[in-house]
Amino acid sequence: MLDERRNGDFSTPGRSSPIVLQHLRYAVSAAEHGSFRRAAEALLLRQSTLSRCVRQLEESTGLIVFERFSGGVRPTQAGQEFLRNARSILEQVDALAATAHSTGRGEAGRLAIGFYTSLSAGNLRATLTDVAQRFPQLEIELTESSRKRLATALRNGGVDIAIVPGAAPLPESTVLALWSERILVAIPEGHTLADRQAVYWIDLKNETVLLSRRDPGPELHDLLIAKTASPGDRPKIVRHDVSRGSLMSLVGAGFGITLLTEASAGAIITGLVYREVRDGAEPARIGYSAHWREDNQNPALTSFLKVLGERYPLPIADV
Repeated sequence: MLDERRNGDFSTPGRSSPIVLQHLRYAVSAAEHGSFRRAAEALLLRQSTLSRCVRQLEESTGLIVFERFSGGVRPTQAGQEFLRNARSILEQVDALAATAHSTGRGEAGRLAIGFYTSLSAGNLRATLTDVAQRFPQLEIELTESSRKRLATALRNGGVDIAIVPGAAPLPESTVLALWSERILVAIPEGHTLADRQAVYWIDLKNETVLLSRRDPGPELHDLLIAKTASPGDRPKIVRHDVSRGSLMSLVGAGFGITLLTEASAGAIITGLVYREVRDGAEPARIGYSAHWREDNQNPALTSFLKVLGERYPLPIADV
């Protein structure tokens, strides 16, 4: 039998006797079945227990909810209104309990994600789509910002997790390597490199390469320097403190070419073409990583990390 004391109660204004939620459930079931006996059978209770609880409910409210007769029970006129309100209360309580359970399991609640990568295409967009499908009750709040600002937001609790280019850990955080994206070069239509299927680092030496001081500009700058170690093979690098969109506009205006990740190439810009940058036979890539605080107890973060772990498992080490 159900322990009625576990189900909670709430006080009725002006009365010292509380209304027990389980008694409301018994009354609603009796009204639906038209019989204490049939309701008790459905609830796996003794009929005497259900009948006694309904009587206690009537005594605590001072309202006769049911008319009793030999064939069963039926609500009184006042009881009909009482039962309508009881059903509404029980539905709200059940919804509250379901939401609490979902939040505790990380299936609902709020998750703040900071990032610096494009959402027009690529792995972050695919990951967010996966999370939305698996946890439709989860509210996701996105913040796009620089690595420095995301590090501050992570430290201050402004975001639960930050996804940024590169693998260098952010202060006071745990890091998880995620996906890598191909590096592309954006060039104006009619440029000599536009006729090639792929571009190699050495092909950039006579070019003016525009890079942003914002992410992932610093990582692309360091990679370009590393891949063109000889000063004679190094292009002219001009750095601007502008957004990706502004950088593309400068390329379209003939100020140079630029490097970008493949996710950023999801938006079609008139007058520009993209070509893959190669490291020998393989495409050049830049990695992305997730960062979060170990002391973050948000269940939604745990669920999100589980999705990331499933989508981007760590490579198996050679034995």
